Amino acid sequence: MLAAAAILVKAVAIALLLRIAWTDFETQKIKNRDVFALAVLGVAGLALSATLSGSWSSLTIGLAAGAVLFIALLPLWLLRKVGAGDVKLLAVAPLVAGGDHLFAFALLLLFFAVLTAIVVKNPLLLPASAFRRYIEVLDRQGVVPFGVPISASLIGALVLQSLGTPLLP
Repeated sequence: MLAAAAILVKAVAIALLLRIAWTDFETQKIKNRDVFALAVLGVAGLALSATLSGSWSSLTIGLAAGAVLFIALLPLWLLRKVGAGDVKLLAVAPLVAGGDHLFAFALLLLFFAVLTAIVVKNPLLLPASAFRRYIEVLDRQGVVPFGVPISASLIGALVLQSLGTPLLP
């Protein structure tokens, strides 16, 4: 029963992450209610996993890492280098990924952030329909939707969690 609930929580979190990515791409805004819902789902998923495994370290590490990320990124938001939604989403990310999958999340985030930077710098590499959409949405505003690579990285971490594959160095 708990295993089915854990899978359901992860499926809902993935659906929410897809919504966050799409909304951020379209409007360059990440809604507080979505970040809060993701935090609740992340804690619920880690608590269910901890109940099944008997180890609460992943949740504890996730909480600590989330607090550290928020404190570290807050000055960048105040300097207007990073959006507030991106800071909040990155602070919630360890609660979704969990302590066992933070390294995997970091590697995936690096990959998707580099991919996003390449696309933003070279939009002609995109297919024609995607290029038109890029011009409509991103080019006129000059903003990079960082919520998209964060969401993609978290989806990857959730998939790895579901497979039971911890990727620690």
